[in-house]
Amino acid sequence: MSAALPEFPWDTLAQARARAAAHPDGIVDLSVGTPVDPVAPLIRDALAAASSAPGYPATAGTPQLRQSAVAALTRRYGVTGLAESAVLPVIGTKELIAWLPTLLGLGETSVVVVPELAYPTYEVGARLARAQLVRADSLTQLGPQTPALVYLNSPSNPTGRVLGVDHLRKVVGWARERGVLVASDECYLGLAWDAEPQSVLHPAVCGGDHTGLLAVHSLSKTSSLAGYRAGFVAGDPRVVAELLAVRKHAGMIVPTPVQAAMVAALDDDDHERQQRERYAQRRAVMLPALRAAGFTIDHSEAGLYLWASQGQDCHQTVGWLAERGILVAPGDFYGPGGAWHVRVALTATDERIAAAVERLR
Repeated sequence: MSAALPEFPWDTLAQARARAAAHPDGIVDLSVGTPVDPVAPLIRDALAAASSAPGYPATAGTPQLRQSAVAALTRRYGVTGLAESAVLPVIGTKELIAWLPTLLGLGETSVVVVPELAYPTYEVGARLARAQLVRADSLTQLGPQTPALVYLNSPSNPTGRVLGVDHLRKVVGWARERGVLVASDECYLGLAWDAEPQSVLHPAVCGGDHTGLLAVHSLSKTSSLAGYRAGFVAGDPRVVAELLAVRKHAGMIVPTPVQAAMVAALDDDDHERQQRERYAQRRAVMLPALRAAGFTIDHSEAGLYLWASQGQDCHQTVGWLAERGILVAPGDFYGPGGAWHVRVALTATDERIAAAVERLR
């Protein structure tokens, strides 16, 4: 490929998948964080009501969508001072992350910093723009170089690690001194268990000033809308306006019915709480089951995954679990530092989670 993209990681799990699928009671697929629970009726109703939409959608999002996004960020996460013009809907946040360096005009001389353990799309986005990639969790690792873009991900995928307010504030201050853009992937912000994550746009982090900051939010997990491709980015009005201008030219537009569904999802907190409770219950049974089976669980204080280790190479652990009909993702999908861990998703039905627990005994 022209951008020298790696093989799609999950395509490499074919052998382990076949082994897990051979289990007499079928596979328990915990390898991908794809929602399995029904979409709330109020969201489906909003989608259907807006289905007669013959005209082109608004790239910037409808006024109602931008208002709902601002209100939800304030109500759910304590974000203040965000202008409605500083919100932009995206076709799922994976799309934004993959294309953000390109949309910003980064290239071969640009440096993009991603977490040492990170969802693969961060690296793919840098490669698509032909930018230089650096994996770093500490600013001191960067030395004298000044990157163009720094990604944060808290709560983390895959580890579930939560970055503290002091850490976030330090990154923001460092980036502002150097004119560096910070993009904070906050897709799991509403799924906290043993820690309290904060948005980079929270006044405790940024002092109410969103300059040089972007927060990326998804409705895939908290509202089970992965199939709708529903997300948005918010933050620095100047940067959001720049992204909007490019996306208009590129035709990167969220369909009108999906925008209406997003309004319904953002305006209603009850369905989000119910979905969070489903994940909490699944975590409450999977976590002790893994520990009883000899696994060490690191971080995992938030998000949809358990970062687990048997103290051996991650691919050996994938094979061990596949023999029991359980498919997970090897930790090295997310960077060299994950070679001794696997990522166990909580996105399976209660029945499949119970089956996994039984097989681990």
